[in-house]
Amino acid sequence: MVAVDDEPGVLAAVARDLRRGFGEHYRIVRAGSGAEALDLLRELRTRGDQVALLVADQRMPAMSGTDYLARAREVVPDAKRVLLTAYADTEAAIAAINDVALDYYLLKPWSPAEENLFPVVADLLAAWEAGAALEAGGTRIIGHRFSRETHELRDFLARNRIPARWLDVEREGEARELLTVAGVTTDGLPVALLEDGTVLERPTVLELADRLGVASEPTQEHYDLVVVGAGPAGLAAGVYGASEGLRTVVVEREAPGGQAGQSSRIENYLGFPVGLSGSDLARRATDQARRLGAELLTVQDVVGLRAEGAGRVVELSGGRTLSASCVIVATGVSYRQLDAPGFQEHTGAGIYYGAALTEARSCRDQHVVVIGGANSAGQAAVYFSEYARQVTMLVRGPSLEASMSHYLVERLEGLENVDVRTRSQAVEAQGEDGRLRRLVVRTTAEDGGTEEAPLDVDACFVFIGARPRTDWLDGVVERDDHGFLLAGRDAAEHGWPLPRDPFLLETTVPGVFVAGDVRSRSIKRVASAVGEGSMAVSFVHQYLVDA
Repeated sequence: MVAVDDEPGVLAAVARDLRRGFGEHYRIVRAGSGAEALDLLRELRTRGDQVALLVADQRMPAMSGTDYLARAREVVPDAKRVLLTAYADTEAAIAAINDVALDYYLLKPWSPAEENLFPVVADLLAAWEAGAALEAGGTRIIGHRFSRETHELRDFLARNRIPARWLDVEREGEARELLTVAGVTTDGLPVALLEDGTVLERPTVLELADRLGVASEPTQEHYDLVVVGAGPAGLAAGVYGASEGLRTVVVEREAPGGQAGQSSRIENYLGFPVGLSGSDLARRATDQARRLGAELLTVQDVVGLRAEGAGRVVELSGGRTLSASCVIVATGVSYRQLDAPGFQEHTGAGIYYGAALTEARSCRDQHVVVIGGANSAGQAAVYFSEYARQVTMLVRGPSLEASMSHYLVERLEGLENVDVRTRSQAVEAQGEDGRLRRLVVRTTAEDGGTEEAPLDVDACFVFIGARPRTDWLDGVVERDDHGFLLAGRDAAEHGWPLPRDPFLLETTVPGVFVAGDVRSRSIKRVASAVGEGSMAVSFVHQYLVDA
């Protein structure tokens, strides 16, 4: 940890408290100015030391804390950043959240440290350690960057927070050396090298998950509650179900976090003034659910549901079933595939659906296109602007204001390397050597005239529309015309079988509830999904009492 302050007394107090709380596992070093601290950081990097935390006072005469943290970010981009402020400096601290991606600002004085400093630092270090573990992982994936199979393995490992290193066979000599040692030719790519020495050539995601022990099996014959989907709604249901004494299992086909887990930054979630990444939210919620006693079955696809008397049976791919008293469906939505020539052929080879954060560092100094005009697209554009030379947003509508939160619109307007093109859409993807090279963009003028032009691009990320994952409920639970599940009053009007009215989040099958984006008429926000997940558990309790 590196602390910097121009006041010797304050600097000594910061170092003392950090050493008292975390000195057993971290070395605390200090500097009396921003310039001195930057020299120290460069020296630490040269020696190969890892820097976990930066603590800087805002009011330093030669270089403000914000300016220092902005420059330090270039030297140690993964370190967590904390700004020490007086009450009068709150505006500067809030500005720093946007300017240097500040992780926390702490008002002076912070006494008692046990209440005001230690919990903040401990939380930041836990997040840093989780990221550092991923970077230093023992599993190594070797492959081509523009390979769909390689991308799927990398994305699976990253979203499930499995420590792993990615080595590009075209750019890194270490990758080619490892292939020679393992006796694998490029025909066997992608290759997974596991910590136990196992070499897997062209493994599927399921094969890799099985060898890494990610795919798990249920421990109970019967559960009070089965939650299908581990996005914000499903994880909230898991937390509240387990904490209230229900035998709870959460089943997820891909990775905890759902669509929100792929978000680069969620800045309007209550209680997180500096925002947090979707991955961080998923990690916190998953740890919380497991700590409270919920089981989590990942890489398990649910393929059917049936009612058997008072019980509900969830069918898994491969023939396994889960018996339950109640079910909460929280399968969320997935991004709609763009139906234009060339897009399917280049998916995973330059075209990605969702933020695909595993690709961000590979986009350094390149041209990235983001297709879409909602919050998820805006968040991705802001995130990729930190790496890419140029980010171009293609927005079908006439403006961003109708579909994007105001704070994001303002952020995008302030980014010099982000170009927002309204009334524009990609109508074709073209590639060479098996990878995306350009898009054909159609722009519609206000008078209705159109013009098409090629746009050279290195990577394209698509955020268009939402498609619910409900095909597995066809013929069992009633859905609206778009496939979203009917609940509450809507369920009562579509074949509700009981004399009582359905609960607010209860579907047309008694004891089967819905939460989050997959519900018809839902509000597509993380906060509302978390709220519905917790509400659904209260209805489960009422259902079990009445049953």
